Amino acid sequence: MAPTAPPTQPPPARSFLAYAKIVGGLTLVSRFVGLAREMVSGHYLGTGLVATAFSVAFTIPNLFRKLFGEGALSAAFIPLYAQANKHDTKENANAFAAASVNLLAVILLAITIVGELVIFGILRFNDDLLPDRVMTLHFVAIMLPYVLLICGGAFLAGILQVHRRFGAPAAAPIILNLCHIGVLFIGAKVLHLKAADDTLETIRLQAILAYWLSGFVLVAGVLQVAVLLPGLKAAGFTFDLRAKIRTPLVRKMLLLSVPVAMGAGVLQLSVLLDRGISYFLMQTLDEAHQLVTHVTILGQSIRLPLELGAPRRLELAQFLYQFPLGVFAIALATAIFPGLSADALDKDRDAFRGTLRQGVEATIWEGLPASLGLILVAEPTARLLFQHGQISEHDALLIAQSTRWYAGAIWAFSLLQIVNRAYYAIHDTVTPLVMSVVNILLNLVIEIPLLWTPLGESAMAVGTLVSFAIQAAIMLWLLDRRLGGLGLRSLAVPVMKMLLATLLMGLACYAIKLSPIYPTDETRLTWATQLLLLMSVGAAVYFGACFVLGVDVMKQFLPKRWRR
Repeated sequence: MAPTAPPTQPPPARSFLAYAKIVGGLTLVSRFVGLAREMVSGHYLGTGLVATAFSVAFTIPNLFRKLFGEGALSAAFIPLYAQANKHDTKENANAFAAASVNLLAVILLAITIVGELVIFGILRFNDDLLPDRVMTLHFVAIMLPYVLLICGGAFLAGILQVHRRFGAPAAAPIILNLCHIGVLFIGAKVLHLKAADDTLETIRLQAILAYWLSGFVLVAGVLQVAVLLPGLKAAGFTFDLRAKIRTPLVRKMLLLSVPVAMGAGVLQLSVLLDRGISYFLMQTLDEAHQLVTHVTILGQSIRLPLELGAPRRLELAQFLYQFPLGVFAIALATAIFPGLSADALDKDRDAFRGTLRQGVEATIWEGLPASLGLILVAEPTARLLFQHGQISEHDALLIAQSTRWYAGAIWAFSLLQIVNRAYYAIHDTVTPLVMSVVNILLNLVIEIPLLWTPLGESAMAVGTLVSFAIQAAIMLWLLDRRLGGLGLRSLAVPVMKMLLATLLMGLACYAIKLSPIYPTDETRLTWATQLLLLMSVGAAVYFGACFVLGVDVMKQFLPKRWRR
């Protein structure tokens, strides 16, 4: 009988903040490339019918990615796989991972087939669809197989994260962004698409370009999975189509994932509802290219409150506020989850509390200045990045207005990334589910009435701000009670110092805006100068204030030779 392989040994211990810096650095590169993608896309596609149709269609595979690849199965899988790697044999751990991948592939393949049949049925038997609706469904049909690739890639990234291999998963999104940029540049040149033209011929060329873009999303998905394969091989993972799905560990993962799936489903439903509300309450064009501003429901004429292009503008505003989230908050949460899971499974509650407390402190240190900072620079940022080509000054100002409201939620969403993973690590998947339901209801109650006020489309951002702030505070309080105290009182003084440093940063930036050196012309150079002034002064004042006030968490992000 062959000897049984010993349990896999974990890599040398490192602070999760060290891993967070790796993830954050690569994510920063990805976000900058993503920013370039959005700028190029806005330049050639603008915020009109074609851009909106593609944006809404691309939401579908991304929702499934967050639901399956980064959501339910992944959240349930990582703690169990971390335990298997720590306490079981290498063969058993790999068998569990391979079976989980097989199960996910079967689920996603079924979803893709059913989705394609549904789209075919809608297009085949519904002749009353407006042109932009038909275009959206076509884009969804092309990109739906991307669900299998992106969700599978996100799940494989979870395997790598357990083995403390964070580089490839964080770098993979760069591939999609580069593919988008390449297709947009080359496609626009081949089609002779003029950026500032708004004729019917331009709309037709934009539609062709968007179809090409949809097809290359699948190519990018294949490449994103391929870039993970060397790391998986180095970690000892091998694909095994014969791996048994019906095992106690897989069954346990499924049981744990059901409430997580419901919670993630509720959250993604919230995203889908926001996108759907902005899409169906948006003014559009009929077949004669006349603007449709009212709809009739039950004999009543109702004004459509959102201007044409609202979903795309909101997406760009979300991109701006998610920029610091991806670089800081999600990087921290990604790096902290395996450690929290291991401590929870070892029932080392003191270590669990300590790690969680450190994560909360680091999140607040980054989230507070990110929220206020983006509020301060929203207008010059939106105008510099997007006010060109097909995007007008009016569009850019609407993007900036929504960005300010979204920015106020950065600290709350950042905190939720840590707190949610703490619940999952202790196998409490019910509380996040309940709070997600509360979040979506609160969000809808707040945003829908405000859509018909002067806030307009930015009401969607107001609902996000209020609902996430309430959810973050309540979930942290409940977790503190659940674990018999997290020692949050010890964070009171550091958090007060961070608040003071953030306030000083805001005052300094406001003083700069009132000073003679702050330019006020309407040029791209002016917006770049405004952004550079506010960012440099804000960063210098915040970091300087934190240093003077003795905010210790800042030292964890500095090179070791500077930590004195």
